[in-house]
Amino acid sequence: MSEIPGHTADTYGRRLREDVATGRMLPFIGIYDVFSASLAARRFDALFVSGFGFAASHYGLPDIGFITWTDIVGFVQRLRQVLPRHHLLVDIDDGYCDTEVACHVATVLEKAGASGVVLEDQKRPRRCGHFEGKQIMELDEYLAKLRAVLAARRDLFVIARTDASDPQDIARRVSAFAEAGADAVLVDGLKSLDTVRELSASVGRPFGFNQIAGGKSPPCTLSELRSAGAQLVIYSTPCLFATQAAVEEAMLTLEARDGSLAGSPIGVKDCTQVLNENHARVRDGLG
Repeated sequence: MSEIPGHTADTYGRRLREDVATGRMLPFIGIYDVFSASLAARRFDALFVSGFGFAASHYGLPDIGFITWTDIVGFVQRLRQVLPRHHLLVDIDDGYCDTEVACHVATVLEKAGASGVVLEDQKRPRRCGHFEGKQIMELDEYLAKLRAVLAARRDLFVIARTDASDPQDIARRVSAFAEAGADAVLVDGLKSLDTVRELSASVGRPFGFNQIAGGKSPPCTLSELRSAGAQLVIYSTPCLFATQAAVEEAMLTLEARDGSLAGSPIGVKDCTQVLNENHARVRDGLG
């Protein structure tokens, strides 16, 4: 990853745009708190602030509209403090209701250090993109919001996402998103790489693909997605799901061993090392 050209937040969107312009594949790893982000950041240079993960970790609730924009902004500020060099792509749902709020959120997130945002066309009450029962905005309504957000941002990278399911409607929407000036487009819940191939070839913008374990989309390798024309690949929940599996296993083991911690794969020194690395970046003025 290239060095930060300065410590002002308005450089992050420009850096992401420059990386996208190279044509290289960008996997964004979905994180749910600062600690999971710290671990993912050791292996990947682009992170995704997942709405699914945030709702689960901060509220213990499903991703159906409980998230407030102030909580997301505070989370991004904490992330940026300890991870000054990573791309941070933020899920902002529909911009948290009306257009004025969506523009304000985009502006504040950019100042907080976000590299980009994903703005979707779902109506409220919303649902996870890989579930049934989603309601979609009228295209003109969404385009008005998208254009306003694009006009309000400075360098922030804006991905326009549709949750439409009808093939003709999807094609119409992504074409309109590109014409409106979105930096990239994303269709959530696609079931076939053939559809990715067709859309990415026609839209004239970087194409995004969202992967979630157990979701509607088939599990794909980055090589397969690259061949299909996708460039921005979002992994929404690998950290959250891995944590669920690990915690459940640890509790079963603790119960089975009569409360003994013997043989634990992670000890206090291992965990503290991660925290000390973060502290050092903040202390040395890198965060």
